[in-house]
Amino acid sequence: MALMAAQAISSIGDWLSIVAIFTVVGFKWNASPMEIGLLILCLAVPMALLGPVAGIVADRFNRKTIMIVSDIARAALILLLAAASSILMVYAILFTIGVFSAVFIPAKNGKLKEIVGEGDMKAAMAITSMIDSSTKILGPLLSGLLVVAMGTQQVFLVDSATFIVSAGLLLLLPNTIKQESTEEEKAQASFKKELAEGFALLKSSRFMVVGLTLVGMSLLVLQLADSQLIVLIRELTEASPDLFGYLITGSGFGMFLAGLLLAKKTGYRPYPVMLAGVFGIGLSFGMMGILTDADLSYSAIWLPILGFTAGFSASLIFVPFHATVQIDTPVHMTGRIFGVINSVMTTATIIGPLVGGLLATVIGIIPTFIITSGLLVLLALAGYIARRKAERGKLHGSTSERRPSEAAAG
Repeated sequence: MALMAAQAISSIGDWLSIVAIFTVVGFKWNASPMEIGLLILCLAVPMALLGPVAGIVADRFNRKTIMIVSDIARAALILLLAAASSILMVYAILFTIGVFSAVFIPAKNGKLKEIVGEGDMKAAMAITSMIDSSTKILGPLLSGLLVVAMGTQQVFLVDSATFIVSAGLLLLLPNTIKQESTEEEKAQASFKKELAEGFALLKSSRFMVVGLTLVGMSLLVLQLADSQLIVLIRELTEASPDLFGYLITGSGFGMFLAGLLLAKKTGYRPYPVMLAGVFGIGLSFGMMGILTDADLSYSAIWLPILGFTAGFSASLIFVPFHATVQIDTPVHMTGRIFGVINSVMTTATIIGPLVGGLLATVIGIIPTFIITSGLLVLLALAGYIARRKAERGKLHGSTSERRPSEAAAG
């Protein structure tokens, strides 16, 4: 509960800073589209490049300490954002925040593995997804209200405070007692060797290999269209900024409901659920393109509904995959595995929007959505053909069990 409360508070804080940054850079400094695009890249690139190395750090050192230090460092960096006087300073600060975030994520996943039993892991991952989707709904709304009521400088202060509160909650987490023999092993192990061990473990599980390929490719393809939703909305006669907000809210509700269902019904087979999610997003994006091309009336109704189905489908992809990886990964290697996964997913979120923007410029926004829809449906069908290969893959032995020596101590 402490870990999830910290996640919720810091996620809301992330939304606060994002809206405040875009307000300052976009409106006060009149930044160009390219300069605004670089803001997200500054946060994403460190996670893409440092994911595997950050995972090793999360496995080598105390995960609780890593998370607390990361939160405190980000709190200080957010305060620097409030004093930034140029866009170059903003880029540098965001890049550094991205570095600490890259270390925090595998440490959080590793700590979750330490304190949650295997039987509860699917429910735990579903709940974390519900938290993410809830903050996706509440975060933009709250941040917009605070920017209007308090101004951007005060919002940065509030965001910094959320990281401090998150760090305080993380202090409630149990420490981990490490076995003496593993200390000796870790002292002799090199980063290169540990990284190789992480990749070897990943390759030893067919589900991880096929599942990560499916997740990475799905994320890459859906980002072609997802990053261009605001451009699609502009094609409508009834276009307004509110429509984008309705769409995002509908997506958040869809993700929340899917997380709630997956938390209650944990006996599902992960791979078929993931395939259904890929297929569902493909249909949702395809219908968005078709209905927008027809300029269908009542877009304030059908657009949020399609956002809901897309968000619901997205959770069907990511929640089962992360939950299964958590269950199948030994606790002392969780950081490495999730570092690689985070790197793959972040890389997809960097390349996808760039290719999507180019594609929409060259062939148009409606064809981009239709192509994205077709590729996702084909990907789901290809995954269905390969389902037996993926579902046969299990880690050798019972490596997923938590080490007895790593019992929690208050």
